[in-house]
Amino acid sequence: MRFARFIQQGRSSYAIAGDDTITPIDGTPFGTWQPSGSPIPLGQARLDVPVVPANFYAIGLNYAGHVQERARLGGAAAQLPTRPEPGYRSVNALVAHGQPIVLPADTTTVQYEGELVVVIGRRAKHVRESEALQCVLGYTIGNDISERNWQKIDRSFWRCKNSDTFKPMGPWIETEVDLDALRTSVRVNGRTQIEFATNDMIFGVARCIAAITEYITLHPGDVIWMGTEGASTDLHPGDVVEVEISSIGTLRNPVVAGTSQRGSSVADHATQ
Repeated sequence: MRFARFIQQGRSSYAIAGDDTITPIDGTPFGTWQPSGSPIPLGQARLDVPVVPANFYAIGLNYAGHVQERARLGGAAAQLPTRPEPGYRSVNALVAHGQPIVLPADTTTVQYEGELVVVIGRRAKHVRESEALQCVLGYTIGNDISERNWQKIDRSFWRCKNSDTFKPMGPWIETEVDLDALRTSVRVNGRTQIEFATNDMIFGVARCIAAITEYITLHPGDVIWMGTEGASTDLHPGDVVEVEISSIGTLRNPVVAGTSQRGSSVADHATQ
């Protein structure tokens, strides 16, 4: 089953997504729900991010090829991690399928990272790895946009990973997934840049959930981004980037240039 969120009359609601339509529901996939309206053609629906998480985790170095590539660029020897070490991302950076990735005026090297996203379905604490997948509602797709120059010069990921629009996620949550069968591919302007077995991770979904819940309670709607493989190419205004994960769907976003807004203030915006 696929759960989507869509915007209608200024508010977001959940729906069941089919091949060509979405059917609105009362309730949410994290509780009770029932169909509540007539199907809407998918092409006429304005999709929203499929969930707004209270907590947003990211497993940064979770594919061997990506670890080796980042080490090469940094001039260091590659060392694979020995345990999952989740980081955090900002909910403010989320945008939906179809919405633009806006590059601030002073960006220099912006790259994509196509990722499987785990959506937690129930409260979890001290979960055994063997039982961890029972806490999962389903999976969606993320594009971890990263500004590599800022990543080098800043002491944290506050802007290189978390600038507004840097976290496209969608188009929906797929609940029926065979992790071992998934393949991830990233296309820029229709040309495939990278393709890999999605579950070829250093630490799988169950291991990461168990590691997080040893210390931190996971709640329904929390998300875990599972990392990416290999090297990425640079994105530029005018590009369209697509992340496809087989049996889940395709997340597509255009890239546009931002403009400098320096000199404006909260008071300026408040009076407009």
